[in-house]
Amino acid sequence: MAKKPVRLLSGFLAVLLILSMLVGSCFVSAANTTTFTNAPEMYTFVRDGYNQGSQGPISITKGTLKSGFSSKTVYLVTLSGTELVLNQSTGVLTDLLSGFNLNNVYYSNVVSIIKSNVPKNANLILAGHSLGGMIAQQVAGNSEIKSRYNLLNTVCFGSPLLSAGSREGTVRRLGDVSDPVPYLSGSLFNNTLWAILGLNREDGGYGIRGITAHNQSYYRTDLWGKYDVTGTKYGGAKLILDLDTRTFYQSPVIDW
Repeated sequence: MAKKPVRLLSGFLAVLLILSMLVGSCFVSAANTTTFTNAPEMYTFVRDGYNQGSQGPISITKGTLKSGFSSKTVYLVTLSGTELVLNQSTGVLTDLLSGFNLNNVYYSNVVSIIKSNVPKNANLILAGHSLGGMIAQQVAGNSEIKSRYNLLNTVCFGSPLLSAGSREGTVRRLGDVSDPVPYLSGSLFNNTLWAILGLNREDGGYGIRGITAHNQSYYRTDLWGKYDVTGTKYGGAKLILDLDTRTFYQSPVIDW
């Protein structure tokens, strides 16, 4: 008769063990996600692409964009800017080519990487700093990308206007008033009004320290915290990212 209570106790302990394992796995899963609510968090994520070529300037991460009652599965593509790395297409020549909205290796590589690694008909969010923001705008205007994907948003930090007439989705350019880079493209001459008025500006008090403004301003929540993850001022969109899905990609000048 004593065996029955023992069996019941063993069964109860087994159930507790299974439940603890399930709860533990949930916590492990939760630890691999992060939620962004503002532009500086997005900028910090973009900056990971400045890694001296060890991982590459491009990353793709799967996530969920939430805005109001809307929830969409998205792929966030981040693009870092000018970095002088051997056989990486983020150099001065790419700055010049992209600045005049011309074809370049970085742009071609990004298009190819998206097509190879993001499912067709998926929702895309592009985010880039400096040159990366210019490339993001070129990608948003690419006919192949527009036909294969749903481009929701492009967020640019310290980037000039590009591809103004052909971009899909909503494009937001954020620029500190002391940052000179958002004006350094051919659009300043052929689309002057929108190149200037289309820039969301905040004054970080950098004065003549333009390069410092270009690299440091966009981290600041006191300046840019009022902009949400889509670059919308006083917007409420947030982005939940699955960090286990984040993959970096190289952008070689010559693919050996």
